[in-house]
Amino acid sequence: MRSTVLSRTRRWLGASALAIIAGVSGVTGAYVLTGSAANAQYQNAAQIVVPQANVQQGFADLVEAVQPAVVSILVEAEAPGRQVERRGRDFNFEFNFPDLPENHPFRDFFDQFGGPRGGQAPDRAPRPRQFMAAGSGFIISADGYVVTNNHVVSDATKVTVITEDGTEKVATVVGTDERTDLAVLKIEGEDLPFVTFEDTASRVGDWVVAVGNPFGLGGTVTVGVISGKGRDIGGSSYGDFLQIDAAVNTGNSGGPAFNVNGEVVGVNTAIYSPNGGNVGIAFAIPASTVKQIVNQLIDTGSVTRGYLGVAIQDVTKDIAEGVGLSTATGAIISKPSADGPAAAAGIKAGDIVLMVDDEKIDDALDLSRTIASHAPDSTVELTLWRDGAETKLSVKLGTLTEEVANATTDEEAPAPEVIEPEVTKTLGMALVPNGDGSGGMLVQSVEDGSQAAERGLATGDIILQVDNQSVASAADFDKAIEGVKGKGLNTALIMVDRNGATRFIGLPLAE
Repeated sequence: MRSTVLSRTRRWLGASALAIIAGVSGVTGAYVLTGSAANAQYQNAAQIVVPQANVQQGFADLVEAVQPAVVSILVEAEAPGRQVERRGRDFNFEFNFPDLPENHPFRDFFDQFGGPRGGQAPDRAPRPRQFMAAGSGFIISADGYVVTNNHVVSDATKVTVITEDGTEKVATVVGTDERTDLAVLKIEGEDLPFVTFEDTASRVGDWVVAVGNPFGLGGTVTVGVISGKGRDIGGSSYGDFLQIDAAVNTGNSGGPAFNVNGEVVGVNTAIYSPNGGNVGIAFAIPASTVKQIVNQLIDTGSVTRGYLGVAIQDVTKDIAEGVGLSTATGAIISKPSADGPAAAAGIKAGDIVLMVDDEKIDDALDLSRTIASHAPDSTVELTLWRDGAETKLSVKLGTLTEEVANATTDEEAPAPEVIEPEVTKTLGMALVPNGDGSGGMLVQSVEDGSQAAERGLATGDIILQVDNQSVASAADFDKAIEGVKGKGLNTALIMVDRNGATRFIGLPLAE
């Protein structure tokens, strides 16, 4: 009978609760009973105890409180038109409604600017193509400052802010920042409802409530959690995005994401989607970044950033092994600008930035964001890894201008001359002295499957340094490699030039 009862109980309650009923003995640990036997769990002494989540019944009160500060943004803009031949006549009727569905009433706007009833003579130049787009934003002050995305208002000829009650107000663009995709608008008003930013950064797993204007449908609310932090989604040199799973769609751009206290944790700015719709992966600019940029835009109308003047890359495991670092962390300087602040302070190629002041640097993007967050002409202390030890240097930062930031070399460097004498075969490569007089060893060929090939070395690359020692001959190269081995290291740090761009590679010495 007892066996039958236990068998039925096992099916009903499960094994965890059954252990209590059956009186199991001789087992170390503790039983945790939460509410009922059905929730009983066996807990080892070292097992983590997770506090019970305080699940709310809903977010209606929060939404009701913050929604008056969330606005829809209607943008009128111009873009170059193009001639389209149709039924023997030319029409300038190409329209762009990136944030509105086909049947949205705003699409009637096209009748004013082209289409079958707005054509133009075939021999006239195309008129600028006018279009309307919709986005989101939120008020951050009682006197009418509004935050949104730069891409919502860029190239706008007119920006209209529509509040929750349907009031329309023409807005002035106070300032924009393309690098962080943020913009500040100003509307007229007094004692306007506004929201504030969070003071303490939210954590992964915290609730998030997104309010915005997807597809022109203002006042839309979606709920989710913060799925990740510190996301680098590309397209932003200073991105440090929150990943959220609250549904964000076209038109939500510039809208706020709130925590359960009604504080803004981020500005919704991008989605990952293979089909244009929400798939549960959206990205928001974190409040810490927004506050910093918005304050500058309100004060001066533009954003200034500190400038170090270096080309940098991540420290890989191979690079770390090649310089004796215990962990792959920091950002390695591949090339300091000749007239930049870093060079003036004595920073050299091969230095690895581990810290800026008291802030640890994880990778190259982290260094870019950290330096950019400092004011021009401010002085920072860099902790560097150089020659197997830490050293410190103080650098007075310059000002990052668009000319400096966008400086690129469009001309390809001339192909290095391949010369025949003194071919050295080592570490899976055939090397010859670089014949253009600039020094280094030219990679003449790379063996398939070799360590060099796996690390990305290719024919035409120029090895400039080994272990921070310049090499211009086979003897130089061999001596530097022996020096690495003499330090007890199994990986050599190699500086490589490819078409004028330098980069460091950690090359294992075992062939």
